Amino acid sequence: MAIPKAVKIVEVGPRDGLQNEKNFVPTAIKIDLVNRLAAAGIRNVEAASFVSPKWVPQMADGADVMAGIERRPGTIYSVLTPNMRGFEGALAAKADEIVIFGAASEAFSQKNINCSIAESIERFAPVVKAAKDAGLRIRGSVSCALGCPYQGDVPIESVIDVVQRFSALGCDDIDIADTIGVGTPKRTREIFQAVSDVFPREHLSGHFHDTYGQALANIYAALLEGIEIFHASVAGLGGCPYAKGATGNVATEDVLYLMHGLDIETGIDLAEVVAIGDFISNATGKPNVSRAGKALFAKTRNDAACA
Repeated sequence: MAIPKAVKIVEVGPRDGLQNEKNFVPTAIKIDLVNRLAAAGIRNVEAASFVSPKWVPQMADGADVMAGIERRPGTIYSVLTPNMRGFEGALAAKADEIVIFGAASEAFSQKNINCSIAESIERFAPVVKAAKDAGLRIRGSVSCALGCPYQGDVPIESVIDVVQRFSALGCDDIDIADTIGVGTPKRTREIFQAVSDVFPREHLSGHFHDTYGQALANIYAALLEGIEIFHASVAGLGGCPYAKGATGNVATEDVLYLMHGLDIETGIDLAEVVAIGDFISNATGKPNVSRAGKALFAKTRNDAACA
């Protein structure tokens, strides 16, 4: 199968990245981050989460973030909504897309939300119906698709089952997420080959964490299967609370550098994203883990000094 000529990058740093920060990131910084990312050409930004602040205090200001951002025409602003209360918040905030989630691992589902995979996804039925009635897009995220911190390997049949359940609910797009970053290119290709038989390939996306340094290799493997949508987090923000040592999502700068090297169109200004990575790293006090981002930023400063 031919590698796609263009891909869509979904920026998840403002939500999936920042939600793991221990120190609260000021609302103004979050708003600025979302605005900068959209201005750089990113057409889909996961901007906030409408979950209980008891469980995710970093996302307690979701409504304020959504109220403060500058809406750019053609840009999709997504929010995570775990239940009807979250959906009501998303609707009031004028989100363009809601994100629901379910694990491909039965052990993960039981350990974390004390119910089966089937039960967890069925709980989203009223949320999806309400979103459809309101004209919102729905994205389903299949977590632990390439491995689980509790049971280890996850059967491909389990991933297919969750994809089919999300499809039956009415999801527009479905993410295949390597939540703890244990996936390999071979397994990535096998999974995308399998799920492409039950859900349109063009509406599947790859969500890779880089814990074992395999994220870019897995993205390339997914490209070989014709996948056209990938998630990334500027400066590699994030982590996973369920796997010791797990890192954040693959860095947006690294993904863009890969795509540009393959002559794959993204519509995104890499230099601007590099600058954004430096901005948010300074704002959070965390090191920038993007290799391409750090190298390109250093080159820019060196070129400026030599000019």
